[in-house]
Amino acid sequence: MTVSSATTSYRCLAAAGSCDVTPEVGMYHRMWGAASHDISTGIHRPLQAHVVVQQDVEALSPCVVWISLDHCLLMHHDMVWFREDIAQGAGVDVDQVFVCFTHTHGAGLMDSTRTDQPGGELVKPYLKEMANTIAATVADTVSKLQPCWGQTTAGKCTLGHNRDQRDEHNGIYVCGHYEDGTTDDTLLVGRWTNDAGHVIATMVNYACHPTTLAWDNTLISPDYIGATREVIQNLHDCPCLFLQGASGDIGPREGYVGDTSVADRNGRQLGYSALAALESLDPPGKSYQYAGPVVSGATIGYWEHDDMQIMPHDTESSIEYFTVDLDYQDGLESVESVQAELEKWEQSDADDARARAERCRRSLVRLGSVPTGVFPFEVTIQRLGRTVWVLLGGELYNWFQRELRERYPDLSIVVTTIANGSRSWYILKEESYGLGLYQEEASMLAAGSLERLLEAVSDRLRS
Repeated sequence: MTVSSATTSYRCLAAAGSCDVTPEVGMYHRMWGAASHDISTGIHRPLQAHVVVQQDVEALSPCVVWISLDHCLLMHHDMVWFREDIAQGAGVDVDQVFVCFTHTHGAGLMDSTRTDQPGGELVKPYLKEMANTIAATVADTVSKLQPCWGQTTAGKCTLGHNRDQRDEHNGIYVCGHYEDGTTDDTLLVGRWTNDAGHVIATMVNYACHPTTLAWDNTLISPDYIGATREVIQNLHDCPCLFLQGASGDIGPREGYVGDTSVADRNGRQLGYSALAALESLDPPGKSYQYAGPVVSGATIGYWEHDDMQIMPHDTESSIEYFTVDLDYQDGLESVESVQAELEKWEQSDADDARARAERCRRSLVRLGSVPTGVFPFEVTIQRLGRTVWVLLGGELYNWFQRELRERYPDLSIVVTTIANGSRSWYILKEESYGLGLYQEEASMLAAGSLERLLEAVSDRLRS
């Protein structure tokens, strides 16, 4: 299913940078419950952080710092100090910093609570070093802000497929490949070009879990995103900002393997699709206008690129922060009951005991970070011209972005999830609750939360 999205241009100040954030081999790496290994054994592709800083063209409002980080996510207890360290080191306010995780599952689980696991003693020093490295990159990038044309447009890519698969033989749902499931092949791309005509950064906004590589993979990897960036950067030698869309129910058709060549093939598919969309953009500051008829063998309608007339809406800028109070699921397990179950599985010799214990550890992290009462879901909306950037934590079902774009076809809406981490985890459509999906098990929030969130964001865009 393709959802149209407007092609937009806007004036802004922008700058970009990148840095390597690859951990050392031998660090704790286990991401999958089914994995038999604990530590990484090598590097498939380096992990990177790509930074784009945007500000209104008159510099009347604070800049916004976008960091695309090759990690799955950081837990809330690490996310708080991580952003603060970056902001302090870069000399910006923490509210200006958005760490947007690419969500690669090949980076390993970087969580400071894993210090007692093999290679876990390396995690905390690595996270501190990574925060310092990114902070220096952000500071350097902020110092290079310059007038630019920002442009966005939509393409399509069929890499992502619905993954809420019904296993009829076993009578269960699995995270797999559902041929008949609803998905979204919409791909948003962006480009920033300075007034000298140099492309300083590109953007890819696509919804697909980076789960090509799974439990058999022992290598540090950005999954398909590494090859995607490589394809684009072979033409545009500048940072490429990958922003994960609403992919709670979307993953690659071919995934859950240990073969890195599959990840690279998936990445090239997205990369070439993104390049095709980027090449469809008009030159920055130009619009394609009808120039009149030319009499030839036939009478030809002649078109040419002309200077774009800058309208007030091309330079308008705003940023809005708000929260939506959402209810928790009924019957959430207690920390005590999960701890007891963990101890049971740690003492068990069952074949799946190790995987079951890992589920418990993650449940404890989720339960330990939730506020009391209701969940204050944080949303940030940045507007630059007719381009709207919607930043949300958690892993939302794809319906959210499809519906939002259908409601506002004149806007280019960049939906970015897992922004500044996730305490809510998955947010499913109301109709998906009660089916026995993993996403419901891993969710904190009650049925109807996604619909309420959509209405709250839609109301803000309408106003």
